[in-house]
Amino acid sequence: MQSNLRYTTSATQTGKLDAERNKVLRNTYWMLGLTMIPTVVGAAIGTNMNFSFLAQSPIIGSLVMLAVMIGLMFAVSATRNSIWGIVLLFAFTFVAGWWLGPMLQYALHFKNGAQLIGIAAAGTGVIFFTLATIATVTKKDFGFMRNFLMVGLVLIIIASLANLFFAIPALSLAISAVAVLLFSGFILFDVSRIVNGGETNYVMATLGIYLSIYNLFISLLQLLLAFSGERD
Repeated sequence: MQSNLRYTTSATQTGKLDAERNKVLRNTYWMLGLTMIPTVVGAAIGTNMNFSFLAQSPIIGSLVMLAVMIGLMFAVSATRNSIWGIVLLFAFTFVAGWWLGPMLQYALHFKNGAQLIGIAAAGTGVIFFTLATIATVTKKDFGFMRNFLMVGLVLIIIASLANLFFAIPALSLAISAVAVLLFSGFILFDVSRIVNGGETNYVMATLGIYLSIYNLFISLLQLLLAFSGERD
């Protein structure tokens, strides 16, 4: 009798945990979809803006923008358990979309620029849905990737900052190629954390996956422009 009671209690607790994890995953996907709205709005505004100040001081401009985005990320983290966390998350995605402006402007100077932007977006979507499905269906814990991904992220950041000064095209392509693999791994890792109960806050879960998707899109677009771009 006691054994049956323990089994029933255990099954009930497991059911509650699964329901909670599914709720976090569902809310994350909903929030992720909503963040695309301010991203697209920001990108549309950025694409039609004059970024001539970047031509004068691209390094300073990039570092200032990086500082702003990091500041917003910390603000989202600090307010993740309140409505302000959602508001700041939307603010962050708007700024991130706006910051795509210079790259989109550059891409649209190619004959097939609009097509390549669409391919990069579609490719990002396919990669995300494929990896998210793998993590969700298999429920495998990809936590073992954490150290590898963090080291890779640090190296990518260092290489990207160095390339702001040296501007070596080959290094830029190498960074983009590695970034595609790295942020694909982050998608697998982040979705796995939600599925296995490692992340219970959907605001932070959304932020993590959004950053992976954002950087994956940028990296794919850079590679497509380099290898398939048709100049006027």
